[in-house]
Amino acid sequence: MASTLSEQQLSPLRQQLLNWFAEEKRDLPWRKTDEPYAIWVSEVMLQQTQTRKVLEYYDRFLQKFPSIRALARAELDDVLKAWEGLGYYARARNLHRAAKEIVASHGAKIPADYDTLCQINGIGPYTAAAVSSIAFGQPKAVVDGNVIRVLSRLLLIDKNPKEKSTKASISESAQRLLDTTAPGDFNEAMMELGATICTPRKPKCLLCPISDFCQAYQKLEDPSRLPVKPPKRNVPHFNLAAALIWDEGFVFINRRQENGLLGGMWEFPGVKLENGQSPQEAIKQEMLEDINLEVEVGDFFMEVKHAYSHFKITLHVYHCLFKDGEPRLTTATDWRWVKPNELKYYAFATANKKVINKLEAEYVPALRASRSG
Repeated sequence: MASTLSEQQLSPLRQQLLNWFAEEKRDLPWRKTDEPYAIWVSEVMLQQTQTRKVLEYYDRFLQKFPSIRALARAELDDVLKAWEGLGYYARARNLHRAAKEIVASHGAKIPADYDTLCQINGIGPYTAAAVSSIAFGQPKAVVDGNVIRVLSRLLLIDKNPKEKSTKASISESAQRLLDTTAPGDFNEAMMELGATICTPRKPKCLLCPISDFCQAYQKLEDPSRLPVKPPKRNVPHFNLAAALIWDEGFVFINRRQENGLLGGMWEFPGVKLENGQSPQEAIKQEMLEDINLEVEVGDFFMEVKHAYSHFKITLHVYHCLFKDGEPRLTTATDWRWVKPNELKYYAFATANKKVINKLEAEYVPALRASRSG
């Protein structure tokens, strides 16, 4: 049963958390700026991504796109290339889409108001709350995974936080707890607490600045039991085959549709394998039907295993020799014949990057299949 905090408890809790944050917060580059654009970029990058990973990209991204106008002017390919390896590529597409709208409809000025931010295509409630509070001091609570964990333990919320009613209750609690005199710092403090102290496993309760108020610390032998974890779902696994189609030293790549998984990214054309279907048969058939290329399937090149958020894949990669046809796309949106050393200029997702890395290290253009057949 969830607990509540009394009005008398709220003020000292807020002050203790803010004092702790002032003394213990990590030295991060986005905390050294009050520029709304830079704060926006950091908050988008930090969603579902560890801070150490974001640190590899943040400064480099801002150097390439130093202003919202620069981002809006950029080609999506360039934005995706700068994001390559950071994952969850819909974030990059949404960032680019929102930048264009802000330039076109708001004079390149990021709105301060939460509701106005939410109306911009590409900005969701979390991002709107983070930007409006941190960049503009608006009293809007941020609720991310870290905050959900802190509040679940603080208030002894023993229900699945992914359920609609529980999610709404947590959001209400976050808003009530928010220090409206310093909403940006308070939101960052809550997220920092979850990231560094109130961690998923082995929380450092003895170092927590608000443990005096924490119901899980006081009543549970193991506070890490909360938040309640949803039942584990079976993670589906798919076998895929991909083709390295060669023609006189050039290799064929195509671009995925912008909507959906890995939207806008480049890849080696591939096919999902059905039960009993050999990779060679599937590649030959799919290349003809999907991109209108007749190919001869040659040597096996490599196998790539990769896990996405909701499924896993094994990618079987084969060298193929172009025989005939002019590219005609049915699901992809663009195509290129490129030299292996030009692949680095295109944005590829991680599974395909592993293929490229091996190509760069071991590339040998010889195939058993010959052009004469």
